Amino acid sequence: MAVGLLTLHIAIPDCRSLKQKRSRIQPVLARLHREFNLAAAEMNLQDIHQEAEIQCTALSTSSREVQAYLQHVVDFFAETWPDEEILQYRIECL
Repeated sequence: MAVGLLTLHIAIPDCRSLKQKRSRIQPVLARLHREFNLAAAEMNLQDIHQEAEIQCTALSTSSREVQAYLQHVVDFFAETWPDEEILQYRIECL
């Protein structure tokens, strides 16, 4: 059993308040969960309104498979939300 952890550090340049940030992040988390059946949550950077850190976890039978799956999530994010720039991402297999 392999556990994968994806950390996305994103920029939300036109966000002016924490309330606006929350209204932009919540649909992203829900869509990632719905599309990929993984756990997704906003971690860290909750007090900064123009940046967010999203973490997603997935399980699989092999680390190669979970890594490819999470890379697909990164590609999907970049295509679906082009106005939210990915500053950095990291995929870890535990």
